Amino acid sequence: MNKDYDLVVIGAGIHGAGIAQAAAARGHAVLVLEQRGIAAGTSSRSSKLIHGGLRYLEQFDLRLVRECLRERELLLRIAPRLVHLTPFYIPVYAHTRRRPWQVRAGLSLYALLGGLKAHACFQMLPRRRWDKLQGLRSEGLQAVFRYWDAQTDDAALTRAVMASAQTLGAELCMPAMFDHAVPGATGCDIVFTHAGVARSVWARVLVNAAGPWVARVAARIKSLPPQPPAELVQGTHIVLDRRIVTSIFYVEAPRDGRAIFIMPWHNGTTLVGTTETPYGGDDPARVKPLPEEQQYLLEVVRRYFPQAQANISASFAGLRVLPGGESRVFRRSREIIFTADRPQQARVLSVYGGKLTSYRADAQQALRRLTDALPVRWPIADTRKLPLNPI
Repeated sequence: MNKDYDLVVIGAGIHGAGIAQAAAARGHAVLVLEQRGIAAGTSSRSSKLIHGGLRYLEQFDLRLVRECLRERELLLRIAPRLVHLTPFYIPVYAHTRRRPWQVRAGLSLYALLGGLKAHACFQMLPRRRWDKLQGLRSEGLQAVFRYWDAQTDDAALTRAVMASAQTLGAELCMPAMFDHAVPGATGCDIVFTHAGVARSVWARVLVNAAGPWVARVAARIKSLPPQPPAELVQGTHIVLDRRIVTSIFYVEAPRDGRAIFIMPWHNGTTLVGTTETPYGGDDPARVKPLPEEQQYLLEVVRRYFPQAQANISASFAGLRVLPGGESRVFRRSREIIFTADRPQQARVLSVYGGKLTSYRADAQQALRRLTDALPVRWPIADTRKLPLNPI
């Protein structure tokens, strides 16, 4: 382990790994500090989707959707063993809030933002094919749309990105517990514990990509300006002991109309999620599914697949960081937020939120924010072309 680095990154989730890879690809000396394990937090507890975020069109977040669709295409090229296209079905009923014309309009815009490629287009299934939709409730069914998006194993993708960063020269220190940092005139002194021993390094920039721990890490960095208001929101998934679908269904939750995915998963199971519940705990490491969240998701399954004889065999919960606000959590922006300790030559950059799909673009944005703080190095790779393979 060296004593001086261009960047020290706290957190080996998808965004920490992505920033480490991007920085190493530009020739920078990078150290990643991870307290538990690669993708040990939210990056292993997502909905396992690489998608543009169709529902974000309702929030008129066209820039985010366009960016995610562009990144989806890139990941399909560079990570074909980790990211694969799959059909998604949207059933529309008399009771659902979004009418067929609204779904058609949304999918048309989604296809346009996706570049009108063959797999960016959609179709309305003819009625004669409805009885082949794996036990989907037919009562009140008015239309069924099919479009294409992608699925992944989020933890495997994060491990692949981290391995790529290490191949490019980034160092990973794990388990490492961040203690504190003191910004100086041209960088930061960073103290952490590894293997029971207190260690210190210096870096031009400290990147706080600690996910749900981002505020806790920020509180241990001396003289930081006020951080943006943010809220930890819990997302729970359940795993059913049988595979009740062979394709992914995008449905509305009966209680509140929010989007829920019902999808095939490993070993003949079914994955259902997700919820968005304000987190009431005091330790992100102890987040766990609430009984009412599991019941909420099971109700969705029974509403749309009433004949499915399946039980919950497992469940998991992750935390996402969302901007604070008065609106309901599932209507808040998913745009990533970067905060620097000063406008020029930042010594500390904190990362709030972000999506799995856009991790690479987010990493590039982070490095642009740090251009005047980092030395000019000779780039050694382009993350748009680096292959990602399962580890």
